[in-house]
Parts: sequence; C-alpha cells; structure tokens
Amino acid sequence: MGWLKRLFGLEKPQNAQVNATPSASYQAPSGGGGGQIDPERVGLNGEYDQSGLAKRVALAFDQDPNLDDINTLWVAQTGSTVVLKGTVPSQQILNKMVSVANSVDGATNVDTDQVSIG
Repeated sequence: MGWLKRLFGLEKPQNAQVNATPSASYQAPSGGGGGQIDPERVGLNGEYDQSGLAKRVALAFDQDPNLDDINTLWVAQTGSTVVLKGTVPSQQILNKMVSVANSVDGATNVDTDQVSIG
C-alpha cells in the first residue's frame, strides 16, 4: 500500500518532494498574519501543512527501495521531532528509518522511545 497512503490516506501528489521548497509565504490558518513557513510545517508541495514533516518522512520511506511499508509502525511529529511508534522487524530496519527520517528537511530529532523490535 505504501506509507503515505496507509498513514495519511494520500496518493503521492504530483510533484511531491521529500525536501520541498517552501512557498514564499502563507496565510495563518486562524486568519491572522502570515509569514515564512517553519521547516517542519512544509507540505509535500511546499505549502503550509501542520503535519508536513510527518508526511514528507512517509514519502521518504516510500521512496527508499530498502524500506517496505511496515503496517505495525506509524509516523507522527511533535514540532520538528519525528515520532515513530509501533513495532519493526529488526534493529537494522529501525536504524535505516531513523537515518532516512533525519535526512528530511525540518527534522531535528527522531524519537523511537515508542518502538519495539520484534
């Protein structure tokens, strides 16, 4: 199925990029002022997205030929921290996932405290 589809119900959008260039500016969702998009809030096509980092990490997992979709693992974010939750088959796969997640613009940390190996 793929990470992006399973986690967010999204087919890969045309021109989606793991490290998308942010749009020049955005209008705040509350209708207030706009400004530069924080790196962790950049969506798949450079738009503002509250879950942008998690979606781009899911896209990066989909694009890595060594990472199959693991239906027992979820990707979330808390600010600029990527949060992985669930179970992975091996420490080697988890290490690869952490490496891929860290390579996504806006990720400052990867939290694996909620991941078990098994």
